[in-house]
Amino acid sequence: ELKQRRVYRVAIGYAVIAWLVIQISATVMPAYHAPEWILPIFITVIALGFPVALVLAWAFEIKHGAIERADPSAGLSPANRRRVWLLGAVGFLIALLALGLFWLWHGTRGPPRLTSDTHSGSAPGELPAPGTAAIPQKSIAVLPFDNLSGNPENAYFTEGIQEEILTRLAKIAELKVISRTSTARYKSSPDNLKEIASQLGVSNILEGSVQRTADQVHVNVQLIKAASDSHLWAEVYDRKLTDIFAVEAEIAKTVADTLQAKLTGPEEHALSAYPTDNPAAHQLYLKGRYFWNKRTGADMKKALDYFNQAIAADPKYALAYAGVSDAYILLPNYGGSTPRECNPKAKAAATKALELDDGLGEAHTALAAAFFNDFDFSRAITEFQRAVELNPNYATGHQWYGDSPLTALGRFDDAIAELNRALELDPLSLIINADLGNTYYSARRYDEAIEQLRKTLEMDPGFYIAHGSLGRALELKGALDAAIGEYQKARALNDNPGLLAALAHAYASSGNKTEALKILDQLKDLSKQRHVAAYAFALVHLGLGNKEEALRWLQKSYEDRASNTISYIRVDPFLDPLRGDPRFEALAEKIVPRNAK
Repeated sequence: ELKQRRVYRVAIGYAVIAWLVIQISATVMPAYHAPEWILPIFITVIALGFPVALVLAWAFEIKHGAIERADPSAGLSPANRRRVWLLGAVGFLIALLALGLFWLWHGTRGPPRLTSDTHSGSAPGELPAPGTAAIPQKSIAVLPFDNLSGNPENAYFTEGIQEEILTRLAKIAELKVISRTSTARYKSSPDNLKEIASQLGVSNILEGSVQRTADQVHVNVQLIKAASDSHLWAEVYDRKLTDIFAVEAEIAKTVADTLQAKLTGPEEHALSAYPTDNPAAHQLYLKGRYFWNKRTGADMKKALDYFNQAIAADPKYALAYAGVSDAYILLPNYGGSTPRECNPKAKAAATKALELDDGLGEAHTALAAAFFNDFDFSRAITEFQRAVELNPNYATGHQWYGDSPLTALGRFDDAIAELNRALELDPLSLIINADLGNTYYSARRYDEAIEQLRKTLEMDPGFYIAHGSLGRALELKGALDAAIGEYQKARALNDNPGLLAALAHAYASSGNKTEALKILDQLKDLSKQRHVAAYAFALVHLGLGNKEEALRWLQKSYEDRASNTISYIRVDPFLDPLRGDPRFEALAEKIVPRNAK
């Protein structure tokens, strides 16, 4: 009966035509930027049409160009025909039920939800999966570009193009853009895109290569949807070196359009902006950022030199002034100079950058940090808020906002929220992971601090800052032996005098004052050769119970404008023995007034 009524032929024909239609639709719809939900609905409609087509093929036939009811077969009794219709109806209902259950299961299952604990919680040698929610479709990571120039010295140029495309994209509020720190550890064209995208918490990957010869540049880029490893867009640019900003702007604009990110007027301007008309200044700026990203005292000084050369080549180059400010902000942290020497220079450079371009989020961040270093928390908060408004994907802005004024003022929930946002944007950043742990222990949430810092060390057991911070959290928790072990590990990895001071405090707290006094003498000798923070001496004297000396050194820390330590006077658990002392309270009021918000 099925054969006579040509049901088989209809089934095969429908399946072939449906397959072709789906394949063509899957190819054409992305080109017209159709919403992603349209294709699944289209496929569902086609699937539901299949049993309908079979029923119609059974019940009707085409004769002489007209549709007529099919003649009943002589071999099929009325009772059997009723059974056929019943079986068909049951089959159709079963198909609908199966499709509905699949749709329900698939829709509620969705992408795997990641908790905040997965920011860095992976086995040693593995990379953690970031984020606290489903991965957004409008999210992207720009992987390091391949340097095809054949000259290792051009690495700074290749890295600079990647970073500048990323920076342009980061200014689009509708996009989630992963910071360079987290993408830097990957190669340009990896085989495991889906895994990398999951680790970074993004749906899309931009990868490419750069070849520079004389005054020509060849850039090859491709945008890939990681889940399906399918190309959304690809392009090759052969331009003169002087046109590199136009190339970067065109790539960023095309990526934004492909991901259907709506742009505001300022965002449109930011995408197409030309920071300088001077190619030589641009090259010098890229070299400065290359060394600034290395994060050592010597490299920070090299970065400063290149930024200043860029300014000499183009005195109106706002980004170069922002680079100078960034370098002076960080230089004291790496033993390159003192806060009192660096902070005025950082503030002056950031102010000049904003005079040239008030829409530069990086410069607002640097100025905010300079205000914080001057204990001007209100203006620091205003500048940080402006910075993240202008550049919502700038992880450093969220990081410094959270771990600087918000933590110092005791606004811990806000601080932790900002640091978690920074981690979403830069999930593999060791310093952001460690800073989150530091904020936890400032909030007296020691167990969470210990857990977070151990996760950070799983990412890199050689990260001395995390060992030192873990030592502090363990000591505050009362685990003195474990704390001493962490301080010793940190000290073996880095010669930062602050680590010696923390070790001495732990020794003194455990009753071993002899070792603490030895370290105090060591610090005194060391201070004759290099800068040792006054807070380091205050910490040792606190451990030894010398409150008078501790207060004297804290006063000196304030005079030195050492904001990275003394700004936390209201929340630092190590200073608890001094609370209630009128001299300490007077100093705390100078630094963080009680009415400060």
